[in-house]
Amino acid sequence: LLLRWRRRRGLWRKVKEARQRQERSLVQMEMAVRRFREQHPSVNMISILSLPLPELSKKLQDGSLSPEHVFYAYVGKALQIATETNCITEYLQESETQLQKAKLTGKLGLLYGVPVSIKDSIDCQGHDSTLGFIKNLNKPAAEDSVVVQVFRRQGAIPFVKTNVPQSLISYDCKNLIFGQTFNPLLYTRSPGGSSGGEGALVGGGGSILGFGTDVGGSLRFPAAFCGICALKPTGNRLRPLTMNALFWSLPVAVGVGPMAKDVESLALCMRALLCEDMFNLDSTVPPLPFNEEVYSSTQPLRIGYYETDFFTMPSPSMRRAVRETKQLLEDAGHTLVPFELTNVDYMIFNFCIKGMFADGAASFLKSFKGELEKSSMGLLFWLAKSPNWLKTVLSWIAKPFHLLMPFISFVSFFSTVDEVWNLHHEIEEFCHQFITQWKALNLDVMLCPMLGPALGIGYPGKLSVAVSYTMLYNVLDFPAGVVPVTMVTDEDEEELKSYQGYFRDWWDRTLAKAFRGSVGLPVAVQCVALPWQEELCLRFMKEVETL
Repeated sequence: LLLRWRRRRGLWRKVKEARQRQERSLVQMEMAVRRFREQHPSVNMISILSLPLPELSKKLQDGSLSPEHVFYAYVGKALQIATETNCITEYLQESETQLQKAKLTGKLGLLYGVPVSIKDSIDCQGHDSTLGFIKNLNKPAAEDSVVVQVFRRQGAIPFVKTNVPQSLISYDCKNLIFGQTFNPLLYTRSPGGSSGGEGALVGGGGSILGFGTDVGGSLRFPAAFCGICALKPTGNRLRPLTMNALFWSLPVAVGVGPMAKDVESLALCMRALLCEDMFNLDSTVPPLPFNEEVYSSTQPLRIGYYETDFFTMPSPSMRRAVRETKQLLEDAGHTLVPFELTNVDYMIFNFCIKGMFADGAASFLKSFKGELEKSSMGLLFWLAKSPNWLKTVLSWIAKPFHLLMPFISFVSFFSTVDEVWNLHHEIEEFCHQFITQWKALNLDVMLCPMLGPALGIGYPGKLSVAVSYTMLYNVLDFPAGVVPVTMVTDEDEEELKSYQGYFRDWWDRTLAKAFRGSVGLPVAVQCVALPWQEELCLRFMKEVETL
């Protein structure tokens, strides 16, 4: 007991030190901005913050805007949003040194002088990548991840790291070290996750370009909840240098991608990253430069669409968002074709949940070993550690009620290599069938619902099964983007009163409760393309955004 008490005391000391570092970071930001304003009182920071990224970048390139003015304008705004939402974990003070060097160099990259925010889990040299785990504190990265290296070579200035949920396996944004991050649009709502700090900072205007990861919707949830745009590319189109070992064991693809206020900013980011530097630094990334011809095409598209996946019933505003976007696209001359999804429940339970715990949850439990808090996953841990006979009994009890369905997979872990191979074969078959259905309809892209509006804080932890709309495209490894298209209306709120869900169980009732009181919050749609067609996906997103 004494040893355990000493160990816990040591962990709490590390947490306290990390929080103090976070507070010092905000003080450093405040001092840097104050110093700049004293020296440059005439700089109009509001006009700088109002510029979209393409226009800002152009002004930086032609010299009509100083990188210093832009940098401190965003540091000041980021400080304000961090104070309101608790989205920043660390200020990268070396960014000020990089800023001075950028002014002296003659080489101007595509993102010259652009401040960029980086998700906690992406390595920046000399800084922790905690993933919300106490054990990862005081373990600074030895080098920048590849994407951060390429950002720097393109002239961008990474200036802050942002908050994440513990382990990243959540679409909320809370951990024991840095606490809860709030939605900048409504503080009682979650900003989404796991790139929730990025979503809050970009959504609040404190960063013009953010970068995060996506293993089940971790870019798309924050974008949808905070009313911004995001792109999850095909798994290997961009890759960070390092990632939690737990994610590489998943049978679904991890994507890394940008978040911004508009689609053109995402396209500019992809142009900058898909360059020779990226291909030379990481040989696993295929040398496919950004295809400008596809992105700028104006040819009418043949677009598949669906309003529901028949697993998670869409909220009234989700359904309306798809219908209205479909109508606008048809009016603009595009062809819309109904697409029917099948076996989404099988995909969630067998490919995602069972696949994640294929080793008997050993990797999962190992990730949390020695941590003070298990986030919102207490039930998961209890089941993972339970003896097989108890899991079997629980599965028989749960099946008729559809209550513990997401956890039934704990009963039948893949204990042999043959079973794991069969799982991957099943996923291959599922992808093949989906693409066959896609090509039989001769589709270019797909219009899909996106879970929304933003759920109340604490609800994502109770509603892990609601990731079905996003997780599908991690399993398929298709590029998928999010574009906000409407807001919740009084009529949506009234219609929500009759929401029952497909299974009419505790999860459906809880989801209905989580949607309530959301008038005025943004609602998005997903835009999807076939693998390696990020430019077509962005082109479709741009079309939706414009309409």
